[in-house]
Amino acid sequence: MAAELGPRAMFVAGGTDLFPKLKRRQFEVDSLIGLDFLPRAIRNRSDECVIDAGVTLAHASHDPHLNERFSGYAQAAGHVSSPPLRNAGTIGGNLCVDTRCNYYDMTYEWRKAAGFCLKKDGDICLVAPSSPRCWAVSSSDTAPMAIALDGLVTLVGASGERELPVTALYRDDGDRYMAKQPDEVVTCLRLRRSLNTRSAYVKLRRRGSIDFPIAGAAVAVELDGDRVESCRIVLSAVASYPLEAKAAEEFLKGRRLQEDVIREAAEIASKPAKPLDNADLSHFWRKRMVRVVVEQALARVSDQQPGLDG
Repeated sequence: MAAELGPRAMFVAGGTDLFPKLKRRQFEVDSLIGLDFLPRAIRNRSDECVIDAGVTLAHASHDPHLNERFSGYAQAAGHVSSPPLRNAGTIGGNLCVDTRCNYYDMTYEWRKAAGFCLKKDGDICLVAPSSPRCWAVSSSDTAPMAIALDGLVTLVGASGERELPVTALYRDDGDRYMAKQPDEVVTCLRLRRSLNTRSAYVKLRRRGSIDFPIAGAAVAVELDGDRVESCRIVLSAVASYPLEAKAAEEFLKGRRLQEDVIREAAEIASKPAKPLDNADLSHFWRKRMVRVVVEQALARVSDQQPGLDG
Protein backbone atom coordinates (compact mmCIF):
# COMPACT_ATOMS: atom_id res chain seq x y z
CA MET A 1 0.00 0.00 0.00
CA ALA A 2 2.76 2.45 0.90
CA ALA A 3 4.66 1.76 -2.31
CA GLU A 4 1.50 2.28 -4.35
CA LEU A 5 0.30 5.45 -2.59
CA GLY A 6 3.73 7.08 -2.32
CA PRO A 7 4.13 10.38 -0.43
CA ARG A 8 0.39 10.82 0.03
CA ALA A 9 0.33 8.03 2.63
CA MET A 10 1.92 7.54 6.05
CA PHE A 11 2.19 4.68 8.51
CA VAL A 12 0.59 5.04 11.94
CA ALA A 13 1.15 2.88 15.02
CA GLY A 14 0.31 4.62 18.33
CA GLY A 15 -0.19 7.98 16.61
CA THR A 16 0.88 9.98 19.67
CA ASP A 17 3.19 12.21 17.62
CA LEU A 18 1.59 11.85 14.19
CA PHE A 19 -1.98 12.89 15.01
CA PRO A 20 -1.07 16.26 16.64
CA LYS A 21 1.16 17.02 13.64
CA LEU A 22 -1.69 16.23 11.24
CA LYS A 23 -3.88 18.65 13.21
CA ARG A 24 -1.20 21.35 12.84
CA ARG A 25 -0.88 20.55 9.10
CA GLN A 26 2.78 19.62 9.46
CA PHE A 27 1.99 16.51 7.41
CA GLU A 28 -0.53 16.51 4.57
CA VAL A 29 -1.58 13.04 3.47
CA ASP A 30 -4.63 11.37 1.99
CA SER A 31 -4.23 7.96 3.62
CA LEU A 32 -2.98 6.47 6.87
CA ILE A 33 -1.84 2.86 6.93
CA GLY A 34 -2.44 1.33 10.36
CA LEU A 35 0.18 -1.00 11.85
CA ASP A 36 -1.97 -2.54 14.61
CA PHE A 37 -1.63 -5.96 12.97
CA LEU A 38 2.11 -6.15 13.71
CA PRO A 39 3.23 -8.52 16.53
CA ARG A 40 3.68 -7.07 20.02
CA ALA A 41 5.98 -9.41 21.91
CA ILE A 42 9.29 -9.25 23.78
CA ARG A 43 11.45 -12.34 23.21
CA ASN A 44 14.27 -12.88 25.66
CA ARG A 45 17.39 -14.82 24.74
CA SER A 46 20.65 -15.51 26.54
CA ASP A 47 22.62 -12.59 25.11
CA GLU A 48 19.99 -10.45 23.45
CA CYS A 49 16.39 -9.29 23.54
CA VAL A 50 14.13 -8.98 20.49
CA ILE A 51 11.35 -6.40 20.86
CA ASP A 52 8.58 -6.20 18.27
CA ALA A 53 8.06 -2.66 17.01
CA GLY A 54 4.41 -2.72 18.10
CA VAL A 55 5.31 -3.16 21.78
CA THR A 56 4.13 -0.12 23.71
CA LEU A 57 6.57 2.07 25.57
CA ALA A 58 4.71 1.29 28.79
CA HIS A 59 5.14 -2.45 28.24
CA ALA A 60 8.85 -2.04 27.51
CA SER A 61 9.44 0.20 30.53
CA HIS A 62 7.83 -2.33 32.91
CA ASP A 63 9.14 -5.56 31.39
CA PRO A 64 11.09 -7.42 34.12
CA HIS A 65 13.70 -8.82 31.73
CA LEU A 66 14.43 -5.42 30.16
CA ASN A 67 14.71 -3.82 33.59
CA GLU A 68 17.07 -6.52 34.79
CA ARG A 69 19.35 -6.89 31.78
CA PHE A 70 18.80 -3.78 29.62
CA SER A 71 17.89 -1.28 32.30
CA GLY A 72 19.01 1.76 30.31
CA TYR A 73 16.54 0.96 27.56
CA ALA A 74 13.69 0.38 30.04
CA GLN A 75 14.54 3.74 31.64
CA ALA A 76 14.49 5.50 28.26
CA ALA A 77 11.10 3.98 27.35
CA GLY A 78 9.73 5.02 30.75
CA HIS A 79 10.85 8.64 30.25
CA VAL A 80 8.90 9.20 27.02
CA SER A 81 6.04 11.69 27.46
CA SER A 82 3.44 10.62 30.05
CA PRO A 83 1.78 7.35 31.23
CA PRO A 84 -1.33 7.64 28.98
CA LEU A 85 0.80 8.28 25.88
CA ARG A 86 3.25 5.50 26.77
CA ASN A 87 0.25 3.18 26.82
CA ALA A 88 -0.37 4.02 23.15
CA GLY A 89 3.06 4.94 21.77
CA THR A 90 5.24 2.14 20.43
CA ILE A 91 8.96 1.44 20.45
CA GLY A 92 9.00 1.47 16.65
CA GLY A 93 7.26 4.83 16.59
CA ASN A 94 9.71 6.35 19.04
CA LEU A 95 12.64 5.20 16.93
CA CYS A 96 11.08 7.02 13.96
CA VAL A 97 9.70 10.08 15.79
CA ASP A 98 9.96 13.31 13.82
CA THR A 99 12.65 15.87 14.60
CA ARG A 100 11.52 18.94 16.53
CA CYS A 101 12.04 22.70 16.40
CA ASN A 102 10.38 25.71 18.03
CA TYR A 103 9.75 27.20 14.58
CA TYR A 104 8.24 23.99 13.21
CA ASP A 105 6.17 22.55 16.07
CA MET A 106 3.63 25.35 16.05
CA THR A 107 0.12 25.80 14.71
CA TYR A 108 -0.34 26.39 10.99
CA GLU A 109 -1.39 29.99 11.61
CA TRP A 110 1.75 30.71 13.69
CA ARG A 111 4.03 29.15 11.07
CA LYS A 112 2.28 31.06 8.29
CA ALA A 113 2.74 34.35 10.12
CA ALA A 114 6.46 33.58 10.54
CA GLY A 115 6.85 32.79 6.84
CA PHE A 116 7.12 29.01 7.35
CA CYS A 117 10.48 27.23 7.51
CA LEU A 118 12.69 24.91 5.50
CA LYS A 119 11.23 21.80 7.13
CA LYS A 120 7.67 22.62 6.00
CA ASP A 121 6.41 25.04 3.34
CA GLY A 122 9.31 27.52 3.57
CA ASP A 123 12.71 27.91 1.93
CA ILE A 124 15.00 28.93 4.82
CA CYS A 125 15.86 27.54 8.24
CA LEU A 126 14.65 30.15 10.73
CA VAL A 127 17.19 28.94 13.30
CA ALA A 128 20.13 29.44 10.94
CA PRO A 129 18.92 31.48 7.93
CA SER A 130 22.25 31.32 6.11
CA SER A 131 22.43 27.52 6.35
CA PRO A 132 21.29 25.36 3.40
CA ARG A 133 19.97 22.64 5.72
CA CYS A 134 17.33 22.14 8.43
CA TRP A 135 18.55 22.10 12.06
CA ALA A 136 15.54 20.50 13.77
CA VAL A 137 16.72 18.21 16.59
CA SER A 138 16.37 14.48 17.12
CA SER A 139 14.05 14.01 20.11
CA SER A 140 13.76 10.24 20.53
CA ASP A 141 14.55 8.96 24.02
CA THR A 142 14.90 5.31 23.03
CA ALA A 143 17.04 5.73 19.87
CA PRO A 144 20.21 6.88 21.70
CA MET A 145 19.87 4.01 24.17
CA ALA A 146 19.27 1.47 21.40
CA ILE A 147 22.43 2.70 19.66
CA ALA A 148 24.45 2.53 22.89
CA LEU A 149 23.30 -1.08 23.37
CA ASP A 150 24.50 -2.01 19.88
CA GLY A 151 20.91 -2.39 18.67
CA LEU A 152 19.81 -3.71 15.29
CA VAL A 153 16.50 -2.99 13.55
CA THR A 154 14.64 -5.08 11.01
CA LEU A 155 13.00 -3.17 8.15
CA VAL A 156 10.38 -4.66 5.84
CA GLY A 157 9.29 -2.96 2.62
CA ALA A 158 8.08 -3.63 -0.88
CA SER A 159 11.60 -4.74 -1.89
CA GLY A 160 11.98 -7.22 0.97
CA GLU A 161 13.47 -7.43 4.46
CA ARG A 162 16.80 -6.16 5.77
CA GLU A 163 18.57 -5.67 9.08
CA LEU A 164 20.84 -2.77 9.95
CA PRO A 165 22.35 -1.05 13.02
CA VAL A 166 20.05 1.46 14.69
CA THR A 167 22.65 4.17 14.12
CA ALA A 168 22.26 3.67 10.34
CA LEU A 169 18.58 4.69 10.58
CA TYR A 170 19.44 8.37 10.94
CA ARG A 171 20.88 11.20 8.85
CA ASP A 172 22.36 14.44 10.13
CA ASP A 173 19.53 16.47 8.63
CA GLY A 174 16.52 17.84 10.50
CA ASP A 175 14.26 17.48 7.47
CA ARG A 176 15.35 14.21 5.83
CA TYR A 177 16.26 12.62 9.14
CA MET A 178 15.43 8.96 8.42
CA ALA A 179 17.63 6.76 6.21
CA LYS A 180 14.95 4.10 5.71
CA GLN A 181 12.85 4.05 2.55
CA PRO A 182 9.36 5.62 2.79
CA ASP A 183 7.66 2.26 2.18
CA GLU A 184 9.72 0.44 4.84
CA VAL A 185 8.37 -0.42 8.28
CA VAL A 186 10.46 -1.04 11.38
CA THR A 187 9.24 -4.45 12.55
CA CYS A 188 11.54 -5.23 15.47
CA LEU A 189 14.50 -4.07 17.54
CA ARG A 190 17.28 -6.41 18.69
CA LEU A 191 19.34 -5.35 21.70
CA ARG A 192 22.59 -7.15 22.49
CA ARG A 193 24.75 -7.32 25.61
CA SER A 194 27.06 -9.44 27.70
CA LEU A 195 26.93 -10.26 31.39
CA ASN A 196 29.31 -7.37 32.01
CA THR A 197 27.25 -4.68 30.27
CA ARG A 198 25.91 -1.83 32.41
CA SER A 199 23.57 0.83 31.01
CA ALA A 200 21.68 3.97 32.04
CA TYR A 201 19.71 6.83 30.51
CA VAL A 202 19.34 10.35 31.93
CA LYS A 203 16.89 12.86 30.45
CA LEU A 204 16.68 16.61 30.96
CA ARG A 205 13.37 18.39 30.37
CA ARG A 206 11.47 21.31 31.87
CA ARG A 207 8.76 19.18 33.51
CA GLY A 208 8.87 15.68 34.97
CA SER A 209 6.61 14.29 32.24
CA ILE A 210 5.09 15.12 28.83
CA ASP A 211 8.08 17.11 27.56
CA PHE A 212 10.52 15.98 24.90
CA PRO A 213 14.19 15.91 25.93
CA ILE A 214 16.25 19.09 25.72
CA ALA A 215 19.38 17.07 26.54
CA GLY A 216 19.91 13.42 27.33
CA ALA A 217 22.63 10.84 27.74
CA ALA A 218 22.48 7.12 26.97
CA VAL A 219 25.44 5.15 28.32
CA ALA A 220 26.37 1.48 27.93
CA VAL A 221 29.62 0.26 29.46
CA GLU A 222 31.32 -3.11 29.06
CA LEU A 223 33.41 -3.88 32.14
CA ASP A 224 36.46 -6.09 32.57
CA GLY A 225 36.58 -6.42 36.32
CA ASP A 226 36.43 -2.84 37.58
CA ARG A 227 37.82 -1.30 34.39
CA VAL A 228 36.02 -0.13 31.27
CA GLU A 229 36.66 -2.48 28.36
CA SER A 230 34.43 -0.55 25.96
CA CYS A 231 31.84 2.20 26.22
CA ARG A 232 29.22 3.96 24.12
CA ILE A 233 27.83 7.37 25.00
CA VAL A 234 25.02 8.69 22.80
CA LEU A 235 23.46 12.13 23.28
CA SER A 236 19.85 13.08 22.58
CA ALA A 237 18.30 16.43 21.59
CA VAL A 238 21.61 18.18 20.83
CA ALA A 239 21.83 17.43 17.09
CA SER A 240 19.61 16.36 14.21
CA TYR A 241 20.49 12.73 14.92
CA PRO A 242 21.53 10.73 18.03
CA LEU A 243 25.07 12.00 18.57
CA GLU A 244 27.78 9.59 19.71
CA ALA A 245 30.53 11.04 21.93
CA LYS A 246 33.39 9.00 20.49
CA ALA A 247 36.26 10.91 22.13
CA ALA A 248 34.78 10.30 25.58
CA GLU A 249 34.32 6.62 24.76
CA GLU A 250 38.00 6.32 23.87
CA PHE A 251 39.02 8.23 26.99
CA LEU A 252 37.19 5.77 29.27
CA LYS A 253 38.76 2.60 27.86
CA GLY A 254 40.94 0.88 30.44
CA ARG A 255 39.97 3.28 33.23
CA ARG A 256 38.03 2.76 36.44
CA LEU A 257 34.73 4.65 36.79
CA GLN A 258 35.97 6.87 39.58
CA GLU A 259 34.57 10.31 40.33
CA ASP A 260 37.38 12.28 38.70
CA VAL A 261 37.39 10.02 35.61
CA ILE A 262 33.62 10.34 35.22
CA ARG A 263 33.83 14.12 35.52
CA GLU A 264 36.53 14.39 32.87
CA ALA A 265 34.75 11.96 30.53
CA ALA A 266 31.54 14.00 30.84
CA GLU A 267 33.41 17.18 29.96
CA ILE A 268 34.86 15.51 26.86
CA ALA A 269 31.45 14.09 25.89
CA SER A 270 29.83 17.54 25.99
CA LYS A 271 32.20 19.08 23.42
CA PRO A 272 30.57 17.75 20.20
CA ALA A 273 27.10 18.84 21.35
CA LYS A 274 25.98 22.00 19.57
CA PRO A 275 22.45 22.91 20.73
CA LEU A 276 20.80 25.75 18.82
CA ASP A 277 18.02 28.16 19.72
CA ASN A 278 15.29 25.81 18.53
CA ALA A 279 14.20 23.93 21.65
CA ASP A 280 13.02 24.69 25.17
CA LEU A 281 15.21 26.87 27.43
CA SER A 282 18.48 28.60 26.51
CA HIS A 283 20.79 26.75 24.16
CA PHE A 284 23.79 28.05 26.13
CA TRP A 285 22.41 26.46 29.29
CA ARG A 286 21.53 23.23 27.47
CA LYS A 287 25.12 23.00 26.23
CA ARG A 288 26.40 23.22 29.81
CA MET A 289 23.87 20.66 30.98
CA VAL A 290 25.08 18.01 28.52
CA ARG A 291 28.09 17.50 30.78
CA VAL A 292 25.77 17.09 33.76
CA VAL A 293 23.51 14.44 32.20
CA VAL A 294 26.50 12.43 30.94
CA GLU A 295 28.09 12.61 34.39
CA GLN A 296 24.85 11.44 36.01
CA ALA A 297 24.46 8.54 33.56
CA LEU A 298 28.04 7.36 34.11
CA ALA A 299 27.59 7.66 37.87
CA ARG A 300 24.51 5.45 37.69
CA VAL A 301 26.44 2.87 35.72
CA SER A 302 29.31 2.94 38.25
CA ASP A 303 26.84 2.35 41.10
CA GLN A 304 25.32 -0.75 39.53
CA GLN A 305 26.34 -4.03 41.11
CA PRO A 306 27.40 -7.06 39.04
CA GLY A 307 24.45 -9.14 37.91
CA LEU A 308 21.84 -6.45 38.46
CA ASP A 309 22.10 -4.42 35.28
CA GLY A 310 21.12 -4.85 31.69
